[in-house]
Amino acid sequence: MGRRFFSIFLGFCLIGWSWVLAPAPAVAMGGTQPPIGSPAPEFTLPTNSGDGDVSLADFRNQWVVLYFYPRDFTSGCTIEAQRFQRDLADYQARHVQILGVSADSVDSHAEFCDAEGIEFPLLSDPNGQVSKAYGSWLGAASLRHTYIIDPDGILRAQFLGVRPVIHSKEVLATLDDLQAST
Repeated sequence: MGRRFFSIFLGFCLIGWSWVLAPAPAVAMGGTQPPIGSPAPEFTLPTNSGDGDVSLADFRNQWVVLYFYPRDFTSGCTIEAQRFQRDLADYQARHVQILGVSADSVDSHAEFCDAEGIEFPLLSDPNGQVSKAYGSWLGAASLRHTYIIDPDGILRAQFLGVRPVIHSKEVLATLDDLQAST
């Protein structure tokens, strides 16, 4: 009985491990992540700046840092936006457009940009349609995820579990590596 039980137990363990080790789509809190090396999900969203709508296609031939965040005026989101703004000249020198996305309204984004001196577009995704396409939606808010998209519209990097205080510098370092390899 003992030997047979052990054999059955070992068989279940091997089956379990093969399931754990099997390749699967990357999933993070918020949903399935779009695969690195694939075309970035296209979108058009209203914004607080410019002509009212921004599309990913507007930035073809340019690098894009697309970051999702939960809410305007919250501490982590404010720090993250401030750090991107502080480093904006470094992004511009690398020909990179920063785009922030949350479920907040265009009016909230305008107030937030005015209060914090944010000069890059913030996009309104109230139903989470774009956040869902990027696996960055949880209930009623976007999660703190960032994606780097190359000039051809291909996803080149993702950041999950972002730490707002150091995130902009991490993104710049990754951009340097990516741009040096192209």
